[in-house]
Amino acid sequence: MVPSELEQAMETLMFTFHKYAGDKNFMTKDDLKKLMEVEFPEFLRNQNDPLTVDKVMKDLDQCRDGKVTFHSFFSLIAGLTIACNDYYCKNMKVKK
Repeated sequence: MVPSELEQAMETLMFTFHKYAGDKNFMTKDDLKKLMEVEFPEFLRNQNDPLTVDKVMKDLDQCRDGKVTFHSFFSLIAGLTIACNDYYCKNMKVKK
């Protein structure tokens, strides 16, 4: 059976996290920076703030142990997706 689009999206999120986290099952700040540079280049360019990764890391590192878990990573993805959806609903959807 072929996975649905939503199942494929979930798989992509999981595999992307583990691509950068590796065998340790968490991301360090360097891992997060690499992920953001590769997977969110426009987001970083639009921030115009060299401390963007530091700020995101601070928000995601809930235990203050230098580790970003999948749960925290997913919170980042959810927040960015909500912001994109809000923009879409306000600016793009109306124009169709």
